[in-house]
Amino acid sequence: MAVNTLYPTEYQLHLFHEGNLFQSHQLFGSHVLTDSDKVYTRFCVWAPNAKEVRLVGNFNSWNGEGYELHRVNNEGVWIFIINQDLNGCLYKYEIITAHNEKVLKADPFAFYSEVRPNTASIVYSLKDYQWQDNLWIQRKEKRSYLSDPQVIYEVHFGSWKKHDNGDLLTYREMASELIPYVIEHGFTHIEILPLIEHPFDGSWGYQGTGYFSATSRYGTPKDFMYFVDQCHQNGIGVILDWVPGHFCKDSHGLYRFDGSHIYSYQTESDRENRVWGTANFDLGKGEVQSFLISNALFWIEYFHIDGIRMDAVANIIYWPNSIENRLNPFGIEFLKKLNVEVHDYDPTFVMIGEDSTDFPNVTAPVHYGGLGFDYKWNMGWMNDMLEYMETPPYSRSNAHSKVTFSLWYAFSENFMLPFSHDEVVHGKKSLLDKMPGDYWEKFAQLRLLLGYMFAHPGKNLLFMGFEIGQFSEWKDKEQLDWNLLDYEMHQNINMYVKQLTKIYKRSKALYELDHMHDGFEWIDCNNVSQSVFSFIRKGKKENDYLVIICNFTGVHYPEFKIGVPAQAEFREIFNSDHQDFGGAGFINKKTFTALEEPFHGKPYSVNVTIPPFGFQIIRPVKKRKERKGNGKETVRSHAIGRRERKQT
Repeated sequence: MAVNTLYPTEYQLHLFHEGNLFQSHQLFGSHVLTDSDKVYTRFCVWAPNAKEVRLVGNFNSWNGEGYELHRVNNEGVWIFIINQDLNGCLYKYEIITAHNEKVLKADPFAFYSEVRPNTASIVYSLKDYQWQDNLWIQRKEKRSYLSDPQVIYEVHFGSWKKHDNGDLLTYREMASELIPYVIEHGFTHIEILPLIEHPFDGSWGYQGTGYFSATSRYGTPKDFMYFVDQCHQNGIGVILDWVPGHFCKDSHGLYRFDGSHIYSYQTESDRENRVWGTANFDLGKGEVQSFLISNALFWIEYFHIDGIRMDAVANIIYWPNSIENRLNPFGIEFLKKLNVEVHDYDPTFVMIGEDSTDFPNVTAPVHYGGLGFDYKWNMGWMNDMLEYMETPPYSRSNAHSKVTFSLWYAFSENFMLPFSHDEVVHGKKSLLDKMPGDYWEKFAQLRLLLGYMFAHPGKNLLFMGFEIGQFSEWKDKEQLDWNLLDYEMHQNINMYVKQLTKIYKRSKALYELDHMHDGFEWIDCNNVSQSVFSFIRKGKKENDYLVIICNFTGVHYPEFKIGVPAQAEFREIFNSDHQDFGGAGFINKKTFTALEEPFHGKPYSVNVTIPPFGFQIIRPVKKRKERKGNGKETVRSHAIGRRERKQT
């Protein structure tokens, strides 16, 4: 390798400025490169409006004299190559702006950073980690994400669990603690709040400075690789929360990087994100597109991530600060380009959009005019259901449509049902505490809500703490209230969640046709006076169906008539009022035969006991001959894999 080959080619530079260098992290940033017995460290940065750029670090006593970067093109790419191995060294760029200001900036492409409050970048190699997840990759390539079960456990690493002295758990400690817990509870995926480097703990990672740097709060990048590797070896998928819309304005970060707004919009009204106090990425600029799309592919390539949940998609689709919700054509085209490139690179990678708007075709393929996401968070369902559940039971008849409305549009997109961190923080109360009524009623209604969620079309995402009946809202500076598990009702809700995820993953009717009208049919959605809803969930096989009954009041019905589609013997396979779950025990122990009495528009009917605030699943009893080859389904976690990628 001759020294001159360490420099970027004209073609690479052209692609970067054009917005199509999707491996830009392999050129920019710091890289230790070898040539026979020679070792070089190359630094490359984009600073188009800088008068001068110097490299400073602990290897030169933070004195940039003699460490001036060379400008290699008119568009502002600078390079410095030193005949030393600087692996592990701290560094920053000392930039002299057009107005002769001197600013110290962390490397936007750094792979590792100092632990906050320090802000220097660290020369670090991501090579040589020995992955052990080949079996995981092979298995998930054969799966279809739309027709697989998904129960996603959303986690904030800094507050799930802490050491007794308040210290954070490391990536490796989280692997030891979190993975067995996730397996025990039946979750299929872990979704992690943003792990890009960020200066302020209270931002939860949503205001970042180091997009290519897994935060050093919990250890090294290779420690995080170990965490993902262990998840995969144990059948758990990993989804990262990702923020391509805006970034924080801390002095060492991307904001006014070379003294000017090269990463953000030039116009103040477009640039300033007044809600979060951040700056919005200029998504129409080629270099920014290269930066962000490279970053998405980077997490797949180096960390084997299975999916991305994209934060604040509405802030990209529409111009920030726009009262009239003006569409942002740059943002829309960026999303399409991003999703095309990600799926081209890895056809099985899952892109999830957190979009709170009614913008159409978010999950339609780009070649059909859509944005190209695989899933969209169903924020409408979430808001309606929480409003309904917070309504006193005796008044729920006045809010009846809050439950039924989601089924008018449930199949217009591929939806994910979210009860995320945003719903249990800043005075919103925990899921359990949102429920009205006394102590017992709160738990009963939480069980009902969770059951209805798992039976409703769409994949499931829940924020940590729901499964132990967290009474207080999320406290991001403290760990979960694990001591609650010393109390019976909290033990009961924990057992309920484990059994609910188990029955969900064993029942193909609850997930195989989530995205299709064929998978859902109302039995009775018009019982306004009693607030009892009943419906059918269907699998791909003709006779694979479940009858779901939800009673949203505290009234117990010893006998309640429900229409069913066939003359068969039925049995109850799940009841939220079981005493093991903390219920009153109003369950249907015996099988019951459908009567030739049409009801609810169905040719037959059954009489069942319905408990107060009850969630029930009944199914037709399969005769021995019918069961052949259709026994207990193998419980499989769904996560999305990597196939052979496009070479760049």
